[in-house]
Amino acid sequence: MAINVTLDVMLARRKMRSKELAERIGLTEANVSLLKSGKVKGVRFETLEKICAALDCQPGDILEYLPED
Repeated sequence: MAINVTLDVMLARRKMRSKELAERIGLTEANVSLLKSGKVKGVRFETLEKICAALDCQPGDILEYLPED
């Protein structure tokens, strides 16, 4: 995958559990888990905005581009 999701790293930096993030942004824990694992095809800007607000971060802090070789 060319886009790597580093949500787990940001959660650890903020000392927040997935359950707390899920409650703050209005997603299920299962959906947060899918986001963390990168098993989603896309994410709504609205959801990304809520995640960034809850974690006080920028989209680039939780998403990174990795060129495929």
